[in-house]
Amino acid sequence: MLVTGASRGIGRAIAGAFAERGDRVAVHWGSSRERAERVLAELPGEGHVLVQADMADAAEVAGMVDEAAAALDGLDVLVNNAGVFTAHPPLETSYDDWQAAWSQTLAVNLVGAANATFRAVPHLVAAGGGAVVNVSSRGAFRGEPNNPAYGASKAGLNAFAQSMALALAPHGISVTCAAPGFVQTEMAREVLDGPGGDAVRAQSPFGRVARPEEVASAVLWLASPEARFSSGTVVDVNGASYLR
Repeated sequence: MLVTGASRGIGRAIAGAFAERGDRVAVHWGSSRERAERVLAELPGEGHVLVQADMADAAEVAGMVDEAAAALDGLDVLVNNAGVFTAHPPLETSYDDWQAAWSQTLAVNLVGAANATFRAVPHLVAAGGGAVVNVSSRGAFRGEPNNPAYGASKAGLNAFAQSMALALAPHGISVTCAAPGFVQTEMAREVLDGPGGDAVRAQSPFGRVARPEEVASAVLWLASPEARFSSGTVVDVNGASYLR
């Protein structure tokens, strides 16, 4: 199985969860080989591999997916986890920075995932079926006022997943999304450790944010054969911080 953006945070936890189950994992990294190598070294089991690509580069994504499938002797699960989260408040951002934020965010979070899925489909069909799980976000529904491109990219990812669920079901392939809220990761550390951290934790009646392992657990189930008939669904992992 292949996890994009697996060098840290949620992706790292997802890679670990599948490896603990006995799967061979392709750990994708974009910019930090050192972090990815640490993840690879800590995975239980054998036969795991590193693959690299800039998710905004269609040719690199194509080569990366094919490389992962070749190294693992096939591919039965793809987890589209790689993403960027760049602040661009509409009332405080220059037009040039606004354009850059939208271009990069959509290229990585949405188009990159779409390209990875497209390239994975022949391998999933050859495997006799499988699963694509997209890591979406509460922001697709709740809104991201300081990061509108991020919210839009994740809403697009949900819609893409549902379209692909219809297209791929005849081949025994499920396509789903896990949509976390705030997660205790490096990406969220600045917010959670800052003056607004308590307010963020208070959004959930549990009084905390998710652990990466909790998101990984949802992804593990969505990728399992037992979840095939849940294809097209979006599973919230936000501690009841946003209900829809």
